[in-house]
Amino acid sequence: MKKIFLITTLSILLFSCGKKEDNANIDSLISSKNVTALQAKKALIQADLTKIDEALAKLDVKKEEALVSVLTVKDTVFSHYLEVQGSVNTKENILVQPEYQGTLVALNVKAGQRVSKGQVLGRIDDAGLSQQVASLENQYALAKTTFERQKNLWNQKIGSEIQYLQAQTQMVSAQRGVAQIKAQLSKTVIRAPFTGTIDEVYVEKGQVVAPSAQGLMRIVNLSNMYVSTSVPETYIGKLKVGTTVDVLLTSLGKTYKGKVRQIGNFVNPSNRSFGIEVGVPNPENLLRPNQVTNLKISDYISKNAVVVPTNVIQEDGEKNKYVYIVTNSNGKTGTAKKVIVKPGQSSDNVTEILNGLSADDIIVTEGANAISEGMKLNF
Repeated sequence: MKKIFLITTLSILLFSCGKKEDNANIDSLISSKNVTALQAKKALIQADLTKIDEALAKLDVKKEEALVSVLTVKDTVFSHYLEVQGSVNTKENILVQPEYQGTLVALNVKAGQRVSKGQVLGRIDDAGLSQQVASLENQYALAKTTFERQKNLWNQKIGSEIQYLQAQTQMVSAQRGVAQIKAQLSKTVIRAPFTGTIDEVYVEKGQVVAPSAQGLMRIVNLSNMYVSTSVPETYIGKLKVGTTVDVLLTSLGKTYKGKVRQIGNFVNPSNRSFGIEVGVPNPENLLRPNQVTNLKISDYISKNAVVVPTNVIQEDGEKNKYVYIVTNSNGKTGTAKKVIVKPGQSSDNVTEILNGLSADDIIVTEGANAISEGMKLNF
């Protein structure tokens, strides 16, 4: 305590002697409006105060005591995440359009019904196309018989080659006519393009239908869902196909595990980002297109990391990051020691320490702001 008193007295004497000169110097800087010089003067004063505090702490023979909380540092797995928002989508979500214009004579489904790929959803009046098919099939059968007989005669060197070629041409033409009319007739049958659920039906039986913006009905498949989002271009090379992603749906309060299934090759010049797709399971069929999600994409993993709560890391007057550890611990008490550390990345309120701490070090977690090096600690 005598040493502290002597230092304090000496500081007061020096301060008294230099007070007028310092005040004049500061007043001169203020009058000159020299911002750079004023900032330098401020930094010099703060540095001097920090040195004085540290000197006083070292010369203080009677250490104060403080009650703190501590934590033993362990090797652990540390993961850093990129957090972005995304939107749920499915590639199997379409409006079913009619390929043929006419009266809807049959409607076989209703909203909410599960359908299979190729299942008949409805039929449109074919306006006599089925009768034309029967007529053209008869013409094709006759043309085929004529060709086969003409072919037999030609093989026996009976008749002319031109008669054989004409019969062949008529048969092929009739065959193509049948195929063409059947293709038109098939367009009157509305089939499910994939397995899914009828989300909504927009038409009624007996209504005249044609291709429109509304369509006939919407069919959705919820078993092949994905989340689309954009990430900054700084993550090019850090994200890989197969990277694990936590998909949080705030509206449901549920988190799903997904994986990056596609990475875009184009950087949007307006926001310097590129798109990705994350495949997500939907076992309960709770996901819906256009739902908003929060994505946590793992972009860094350290399997043997030393981590500390982010709020225990402090900064001294020389911009050094530090924490307090406990030395001479007997399980209930110990001595505070300031340790300079090199922080790494932070995630979920913890920070990886790259240098300065080791496993089994005991760090001060609560009360660190009120202690100094050498102080006796109770915990």
